Parts: sequence; C-alpha cells; structure tokens
Amino acid sequence: MSTTRWTLTVDQTMCCSSGMCASIADGRFHLDTGVSQPVTEEIDPDDAVLEAARSCPTAAISVRDAADGTPIAP
Repeated sequence: MSTTRWTLTVDQTMCCSSGMCASIADGRFHLDTGVSQPVTEEIDPDDAVLEAARSCPTAAISVRDAADGTPIAP
C-alpha cells in the first residue's frame, strides 16, 4: 500500500484565472476572488491534478511530494 501524498499550491501572482484547473481536476481546485485555490492542500495522487498542472497556461500550479517536497509537476 502506498502512503505517498502530494501537496498542491497555486502561485497567486502567476494565476491568470483561466479556470482550466477546475475544469480538468473537478473538485480539486476552485476559483476564489478571481484566482485558483486548491480545495485541499494535501491529497492522494491524482492523474487529473497532474494534467491540470501541466495544462496551466502560466505554470502557476505546483505538485510536490508531501513527505520530502520533491517536485512532481509541472
């Protein structure tokens, strides 16, 4: 059984409010005051979150290993 967890962050200064992340990874991101926020900062691995991070037009989304901070995406 894997105990890997990921942390999600959105750089508020880079977010352009496209909403792509919320569309791709429904339930993981929401737009708050015009910028994206993770619904929960620590999650189980989720391929949709990786796709959202890789699709972000400004690369504002960071996905890291929660245990050691190793970058996972973008």
